Amino acid sequence: MAHAFGQAGYFTSAQALDVGYSYQAQKYHADHGNWVRVDRGIYRIPDVPAAPDDAYVRWSLWSAGRAVISHETALSVHGLSDLDPARIHLTVEPSFHRRDDAVVLHVADLADVDIESRGAWSMTTPVRTLVDVAAGEPAQEHIDRAVLDALRTGKVSRRMLLRATDAATNRAALRLERAIAASEAQL
Repeated sequence: MAHAFGQAGYFTSAQALDVGYSYQAQKYHADHGNWVRVDRGIYRIPDVPAAPDDAYVRWSLWSAGRAVISHETALSVHGLSDLDPARIHLTVEPSFHRRDDAVVLHVADLADVDIESRGAWSMTTPVRTLVDVAAGEPAQEHIDRAVLDALRTGKVSRRMLLRATDAATNRAALRLERAIAASEAQL
């Protein structure tokens, strides 16, 4: 299936149905090990080599493309922190109603400018990620480190971060401003 190869070996039952696999055929392939059932309505071709980002494709399919990798998970993917969240963080729109204990859901309407595509999945941009994390629970030292890493690598500029604080919550704005000030001594 062409869909699967562009999605790290994952595909949905709806995608299989679209290319001619009836529900009975899907059950046959899953029962005989040709496909691995990952979740309800999500399969994976077992021969496709695993990659570090595979889980993000899986959760994108689970959400029908409505979830965006965000917060601490996006921070880790962007390489802006040593935080390693135990669960994947996703931002979903307010009308999204699915739940799963394996993920942390955050609700927000994201603008297109806040999202970057990674092929079969999407994540928040470095600026949006820093704003989201600064509004959350991580300690200030994690915010300081993430901002310093983002500035050093050129993923964000001081101006971009300061502009982002205008629309951020008071907590996020204050924490980002503190992180910017702390980074100036190290740059």
